[in-house]
Amino acid sequence: MNYQWYPGHMTKAKRMMDENIKLIDLIIELVDARIPLASRNPDIDVLGKGKSRIVLLNKSDLADGACNKQWMGYFKEKGIYALEINSKTGAGVKAINGLVQQACAQKLERDRKRGIVNRPVRAMVAGIPNVGKSTFINSFAGRACTKTGNKPGVTKGKQWIRLNRNLELLDTPGVLWPKFEDQRVGMLLAFIGSMNDEIIIMEELACDLLDCLRESSLGSVEERYQIAWKESSAEMLSEIARSRGCILKGENLDLNKAAAILTDDFRSGRLGRITLEKPKEA
Repeated sequence: MNYQWYPGHMTKAKRMMDENIKLIDLIIELVDARIPLASRNPDIDVLGKGKSRIVLLNKSDLADGACNKQWMGYFKEKGIYALEINSKTGAGVKAINGLVQQACAQKLERDRKRGIVNRPVRAMVAGIPNVGKSTFINSFAGRACTKTGNKPGVTKGKQWIRLNRNLELLDTPGVLWPKFEDQRVGMLLAFIGSMNDEIIIMEELACDLLDCLRESSLGSVEERYQIAWKESSAEMLSEIARSRGCILKGENLDLNKAAAILTDDFRSGRLGRITLEKPKEA
């Protein structure tokens, strides 16, 4: 299966971000802690050239804890301010204000020397679809400022949010990039729900996911579905279908339903804390 998704509204969103970047002091980029590199849009590096940057490893509760620490070290070595957070519970969110001050220290000092006081830092919140930007903003603000959802494309346009006298946020829609040079990147993005599931062959996605989990999470799949690993992922999907009673008329297996169960279990963390990208592979 070819993993690719770039609907027309993303072109419009990218244009809007280009037009507003001149107003921005800082880019706060959210990534999925389970795939910290694959979930970074390379276009944001181009867009944010010369701007202060912070990377937030969101959904850190769904990723392997030891890997989170390794990724924090990775970004630190790259000279990138980073923090692991959980937008749903608010874990780590309070530390962001201090990180903003560190990342924008030079800008704040320039303002001070010019006699500019009480001018808030303007930060663009950016990231791919379904990485949790709106949930993060609501958690950071302590109030419901934006719509949230567990599927891509909930945020449609830009929105300025005044958090306090020191910080303003520009919420932006989730944007992918026109073409994935590496199809593994597209596959990983499909795993976490950053693409529209309606364009994906879910049985193939589930088999690809099982291939990845075979190496990183053997026990969790066996325990969750009370099955033993088989030689092929297609056989495994059939076993999951039997285990979960996914049966059609005529006793045929409903593999599409089994695929949906598997992907949902992974996305929600019911298979355990799993990281599919490791810093040593970067």
